[in-house]
Amino acid sequence: MNKQKIVIVENDQDEQFFMREAFENSGLFDIIAIVKNGDTLQEWLAGNGNNLPDVILSDLNMPGKNGYDILEEMKANAGYSNIPIIITSTSSTKNTIDKVMSLGAADYMAKPDTFIEYDPFAKRLYDIVGSKQLEKK
Repeated sequence: MNKQKIVIVENDQDEQFFMREAFENSGLFDIIAIVKNGDTLQEWLAGNGNNLPDVILSDLNMPGKNGYDILEEMKANAGYSNIPIIITSTSSTKNTIDKVMSLGAADYMAKPDTFIEYDPFAKRLYDIVGSKQLEKK
């Protein structure tokens, strides 16, 4: 299995910890950055153009630029528009999911309710990224 290079955009430190643990334990991802919002994502991308991620996992609701802003900015930038962005949030409302998908999200995943659910979350994310890469071929 090929490891996927991932950037995680998440402002909550506990969520960052659980995601890092699960993704590292899965052996499926190489976490190349964890940033706290869309502002810091743009700064990171500007300084790391030679090491772009295979996927970005972004929380939806954050201070500063949020998941909606990230989708709009990334899709408008030709250099980043092909990077799949998976949006995650505690909300699973149809309106929210429809909106992020209409803005160009590759998919939407509800955040796990408990920390022990992050291992299957990581596997599902890997499967989603793999299916999106097959669609592009």
